Amino acid sequence: MCGIVGYIGKAQAFPVLIKGLHRLEYRGYDSAGVALINDRGSLNIYKAKGKVEELELAVEEQDITGSVGIAHTRWATHGEPSTRNAHPHCSRSERLALVHNGIIENYESLRKELILKGYGFRSDTDTEVLVQLIDDVLTSTGTDLFAAVRTALQRVTGAYAIAVIDKQNPKQIVAARKGSPLVVGISNDALYLASDATPIAEYTSDIIYLDNEQVALLEEGQQPIVSTLKGEQVTYTIRHTDIAVGQLEKNGFEHYMLKEIFEQPDTLQQAMQGCMSAAGDIQMPDWDRCKQRFLNADRILLTACGTSWHAALIAKYAIEQFAHIPCEVEYASEFRYRQPVIKDRDVMIAISQSGETADTLAAIELAKQNGAFIYSICNVQGSSIPRLSDACCYTHIGPEIGVASTKAFTAQVLVLNMLALAIGKENGHLSLKQYTSLTNEMRRLPQYITTILLQNERIAKAARTLTFAADALYLGRGFLYPIALEGALKLKEISYIHAEGYPAAEMKHGPIALVSHDLPVVVVAPKDSLYDKMVSNIREITARHGRVIAVVTEGDTQVRDISELTMTVPPTADCWYPILTIIPLQLLAYHVAVAKDCNVDQPRNLAKSVTVE
Repeated sequence: MCGIVGYIGKAQAFPVLIKGLHRLEYRGYDSAGVALINDRGSLNIYKAKGKVEELELAVEEQDITGSVGIAHTRWATHGEPSTRNAHPHCSRSERLALVHNGIIENYESLRKELILKGYGFRSDTDTEVLVQLIDDVLTSTGTDLFAAVRTALQRVTGAYAIAVIDKQNPKQIVAARKGSPLVVGISNDALYLASDATPIAEYTSDIIYLDNEQVALLEEGQQPIVSTLKGEQVTYTIRHTDIAVGQLEKNGFEHYMLKEIFEQPDTLQQAMQGCMSAAGDIQMPDWDRCKQRFLNADRILLTACGTSWHAALIAKYAIEQFAHIPCEVEYASEFRYRQPVIKDRDVMIAISQSGETADTLAAIELAKQNGAFIYSICNVQGSSIPRLSDACCYTHIGPEIGVASTKAFTAQVLVLNMLALAIGKENGHLSLKQYTSLTNEMRRLPQYITTILLQNERIAKAARTLTFAADALYLGRGFLYPIALEGALKLKEISYIHAEGYPAAEMKHGPIALVSHDLPVVVVAPKDSLYDKMVSNIREITARHGRVIAVVTEGDTQVRDISELTMTVPPTADCWYPILTIIPLQLLAYHVAVAKDCNVDQPRNLAKSVTVE
């Protein structure tokens, strides 16, 4: 979950590295560090606890010259956040510096072995074992750094993305990955290294995505060399990334999260176009390759984590209703550690914004081993999950920088619903009249969201009433039960208010005991097929003096009259209400967090891409 940046070229490395760290800070912000080799061959390492700006303060008046360097922003796994545990870590010989993303599972046994050889350790991290192990191989065998890294990593169990520099070979960086993402960027006068393409997009659009157990040698003025751990040279593909620098800026918004909420009319349109034919009909990517597998499927398994898991729950409702295929929704982190029954007529849909979620990758591998067909929904082109899948649908929403997912969620729900409609039309369970009506309504969604966003200022004022709440309850039914879960998650993530989502009818089976004047109850109650039942649930709350905040359809008076606050959405079909109703809940969570002076884009203890278990 940490962020890695590397540079080797003719320019000064530090400005590239520090800007790259800022771009990657959504991956972790417990500490940051940089290692540079200057023109005199000195290796300078600077580290600081906290965010990247603390590192910038720490290097004032320091020597930050050099045209080769590596940098790191950390989300702590082994060892508390501190300067001593920050990366880069230095070898005993003070010759090597290394940065690492991942977890080394056998670090304890390797550490004991190295201690017997006289190595000392200055941190509590598993990472320091790596740099000392490589140093041991390098000094004991007399080989070069490229070979030493390959040899050392053959003894390592776990996940890693690493970059190493050697002051005795100052014109090269050696990098490797297994389980954690790493990309190489190529331009005319420099080579770049990063955890993903965002920190290097302004310098190059030519990217190499390293595969598992591949090692790369980056030398100034040379094309990268990529090999396996055994030293067999690999022929790689240079891919083009279309990330625009403007997508990485706030563009006048106070936070990335608010910017990304307001981007949703556009990102939804982009996601829609990626699943449409020139004639305007739904045409899912890779459809010819996967259509028959969906039509012949005995069951569809949906697997994801966090917000993507909530999108999967909505997809279950849609696929079973429109395509009449049994669906199961699995937490990827749990799926891999039980003994799931998977058959060769199953289809797994894996959902991940980053395409690098470690638990989802492991679930895919388990399903593939048992013959399932893998269809993935992902945002980041070239990432690991699409490459491991049999077919993939990209959401095309551009980088999502805010840690709390917003535009990625609505795009996932959109394309999953489109997939459900495509299967239902193809297998005949959905009539042409129903299909046409639902797709026509789908095309209006971007316009609908634009009107919902006009409530931003009113929601901001109303949100202040929630800042003193210790807890909140979110309720929904049918397609909107997952929206209750997602709305509660958003509030938890960025405002640190404890919130729980429940199916509204389940309230009577326990949660109603919590209802009092001090408990805000957020209900998702548009005029869908379950509206009347939802009104009854709301009256049960108000009868016990609960404070109701409701998302309702425009023109609703029944719920409005019994609620403390209402936020409105345009009328639409049941399956599209999740996309509309989550927008005011995103805004509500955002403004509560701002009112509480929380760090919206970098909430405590969280990171954007969960690339470790």
